[in-house]
Amino acid sequence: MTNYLKPAAILLLLLTLVTGVIYPALVTALAQLFFTEQANGSLVKDEQGQPIGSALIGQLFSDPKYFWGRPSATAPYAYNAAASSGSNLGPTNPALTDAVAVRIQVLRKADPANRAPVPVDLVTASGSGLDPHISLAAADYQVKRIAKVRKMDEARLRELVNASTEGRQWSVFGEPRVNVLKLNLALDQAGR
Repeated sequence: MTNYLKPAAILLLLLTLVTGVIYPALVTALAQLFFTEQANGSLVKDEQGQPIGSALIGQLFSDPKYFWGRPSATAPYAYNAAASSGSNLGPTNPALTDAVAVRIQVLRKADPANRAPVPVDLVTASGSGLDPHISLAAADYQVKRIAKVRKMDEARLRELVNASTEGRQWSVFGEPRVNVLKLNLALDQAGR
């Protein structure tokens, strides 16, 4: 019996050391060396160097002077980064159509003069429930409201949107998009 237990115990300790200590330490070191920003959460920092969010996780902006992002589907509260998930509601589900109708009403109430069609990404959550980006159409839809609240020129606001626009990933995948947190930070800096 000891002929079997001794090699098994040695193998267990050896594999624990390799897969539980050496490999994770090596991967962490390589990530810190080559992908420092991503390995540390793609944090966005304020002027004092304090983290205020992540460029990869959507945040709630409800003040009319800011661009609003996609709705969140996380539970037990919105924009819960520890519970990334979609709502799993299909397009014919009454709960989804009711939620979309309420979101459209909120957008219309915030900007009653805006009669343009509401972009779909302003009223539906992403698959993760934490998408930090909005489409160019969603940003453009909000320009008049923000310009009015901030008493800012619409053309200047559109320049900020264009400067904050990220292109397709690797020039192939996805559509041009705007990171809401970064755009709102640029908006605050331009308003000073």
